[in-house]
Amino acid sequence: MSLPVIGITIGYDPRRGQLHALRQDYVRAVEKAGGLPVVLAPVAEPLIAPMLDLLRGLILSGGSDVDPALYGEPPHPKLGHVVRERDDFELALTRQALARDLPILAICRGHQVLNVAMGGTLVQDIESEWSGGGAHDFDSRRDRWLRAHEVRMLPGSRIREILGKDTVGVNSFHHQAIKKLGRGLVASALSSDDRIVEAVEQPSAGFVLGVQWHPESFWSQRDGFQPLFEALVRASG
Repeated sequence: MSLPVIGITIGYDPRRGQLHALRQDYVRAVEKAGGLPVVLAPVAEPLIAPMLDLLRGLILSGGSDVDPALYGEPPHPKLGHVVRERDDFELALTRQALARDLPILAICRGHQVLNVAMGGTLVQDIESEWSGGGAHDFDSRRDRWLRAHEVRMLPGSRIREILGKDTVGVNSFHHQAIKKLGRGLVASALSSDDRIVEAVEQPSAGFVLGVQWHPESFWSQRDGFQPLFEALVRASG
């Protein structure tokens, strides 16, 4: 029996010697869930369709801030480093994947890319732009599976069904968040303290789910978020 091929987007930072980089946790989480992980580096737009022809599912991974020009806003003083080549590639990739109804799990930056691809906007800096917003960008040098705050699953949501819990503790490595939801997306989880959108889904699609935290970091932990990857692989089968 062939394994469903799951594409995973990869980070790119020209400041680091033009190297692409991806934490192995993404690969391990997909592998453990029964999928075949394949890493996707940015390519020219005409190559996106043949790239998608090879895939049964897609993971949009974490990374740098999205260029606010792509959702019609000027840059905030606290905007982090942006890589426009990656932004342009992933937005085109996401839109084409959505048009094919390809199963998508979007993670952290990917959750934001998904929202922008569907016409939404972002909070560029939570602490300075979101009323009552607390810190969400915790020290990345500590163990990445340590929980930082609680998230509340909304009743009737797909993520509530997948995880089987009303609230979960999550890790957190972001200073941006969803502001206006993209067309067709609904919020499915909120941070308990400041109501930041922590998960989204597209009810009309087969499987489109975004989370603001990093579930892949828990792949080796007993009580983690492996059901999210298992659900993606099942939808991609």
